[in-house]
Amino acid sequence: MKLTIIGQWGGYPKALEASTGYLLEHDGFKLLIDCGSGVLSHLQTHIEATDLDAVLLSHYHPDHVADIGVLQHALLIQSFLGKNKRTLPVYAHREDQHGYDTITYKEFMKAHEYNENSSLSIGPFKVTFVKTKHPVPCYGMRIEAGGKSLFYTADSAYREEFVSFGRDADVLLSECNFYGEMDASNAGHMTSLDAGNLAQKTNAGKLILTHLPHFGNLLQLVTEAKSIYNGEVLLAEKDMEVFI
Repeated sequence: MKLTIIGQWGGYPKALEASTGYLLEHDGFKLLIDCGSGVLSHLQTHIEATDLDAVLLSHYHPDHVADIGVLQHALLIQSFLGKNKRTLPVYAHREDQHGYDTITYKEFMKAHEYNENSSLSIGPFKVTFVKTKHPVPCYGMRIEAGGKSLFYTADSAYREEFVSFGRDADVLLSECNFYGEMDASNAGHMTSLDAGNLAQKTNAGKLILTHLPHFGNLLQLVTEAKSIYNGEVLLAEKDMEVFI
């Protein structure tokens, strides 16, 4: 599997960058995980919008879904130009019915429901889900293909349930919206120490910190996570490519 960071910012995108969005590829299949503000623009430096085979959404906060509407328009316009003949499947939960209802668009995009008990086959990927601790319904996900696994926490405060769900994942893509000395739990987010603790307990092969804060020295997040986790810690950056 090849993971490309399209956007890594929490809340809103830094200038000339994007909020949450990740491109996961395997055997030619292209899966976009979350589609926040600025994601479509930066995605096009890697692939065309019409090259996407599926989209997977964790929840409906704007920093994770703001570009769904413009992706719909991209598919519409490309159809006028004769370059889009497919319906793009988008996998999402229905616990926010309004959010779910905004996904299906003409013949160009179709919503497909998942829940905590779902086990989906999306192209070459097997996807399972875990409920997170966030102000709105949100799901983390474990994605497996080719004998490798990725655990994406999505947005969440630390949950002990993540340990068994994410055990031995080759890559832990963990939100890290707060620094170690801060209390992130009430906001439904994790600190660098939470992420490091989760990586250590799950025996993750590698930790990537993402959903980053807009303040402080981001390298401090890495140092703090490394104080607990013995493995490799990376700070997500736009266009970073990781082979899993």
